[in-house]
Amino acid sequence: MSAAAGSSSRRLESKVALVTGGAAGIGEAIVRLFREQGAKVCIADIQDEAGQKIRDSLGGDQYVLFVHCDVSVEEDVSRAVDATAEKFGTLDIMVNNAGITGQKVTDIRNVDFVEVRKVIDINLLGVFHGIKHAARIMIPNKKGSIISLASVASAIGGMGPHSYTASKHAVVGLTKSVAAELGKHGIRVNCVSPYAVPTDLSMPHLPQGERKDDALKDFLAFVGGEANLKGVDLLPKDIAQAVLYLASDEARYVSALNLMVDGGFTSVNLNLRPFDD
Repeated sequence: MSAAAGSSSRRLESKVALVTGGAAGIGEAIVRLFREQGAKVCIADIQDEAGQKIRDSLGGDQYVLFVHCDVSVEEDVSRAVDATAEKFGTLDIMVNNAGITGQKVTDIRNVDFVEVRKVIDINLLGVFHGIKHAARIMIPNKKGSIISLASVASAIGGMGPHSYTASKHAVVGLTKSVAAELGKHGIRVNCVSPYAVPTDLSMPHLPQGERKDDALKDFLAFVGGEANLKGVDLLPKDIAQAVLYLASDEARYVSALNLMVDGGFTSVNLNLRPFDD
């Protein structure tokens, strides 16, 4: 751990967090940043080996707990929350990060509702489970921060499969609804909506015609070409920083927010090129 991480100015000092889907991608970046900022963290994931390796790399059981958890199964989420509170004494921060994109379907007449239910079970019900069981711990404490990962697909269409887009719109609606309920208990509820981030989940969706030699470089080139904000590559660590802000006391009066981390992508339409010379 860096010297900076050991300073008394760490933003999550003495906090306890649970991160679903914390064994890879954005979730792993959140876990590592939270630990760097002083939090004790539970990684809840179905990827046992990856989760255990991250735990061991961050100081082992003293600071990081790994729990096998399928977020679509309520009992798994309940067990992960209870294990976190039992191990570390409480739960201050719940990050509902686990999710899937689902299969690409270009014609709604070919939608497979078994696949749709799978996406909804993980992306929406998984968040529901996380919020419900985090609230069990947070309400008696009269404080807490719940953050869910949505997507630019929560704001516009055409960014992913229909089931994925529907699930992310629903996450934003759920966030606002629960924020309205839990505010009286001092609990903040927010979500973060990233633009395309290079992870094992997203990179397989790179169009075939854009694939050359280096998967990461090809993905960043394609996404960067479509982005509004140029000259910056959006990475998992950038999303982790947004989640850290919402988890920290710096955002102590921020609730019901869908924080777009998209470089302005969802707020502009440059098809008519109004700013070209």
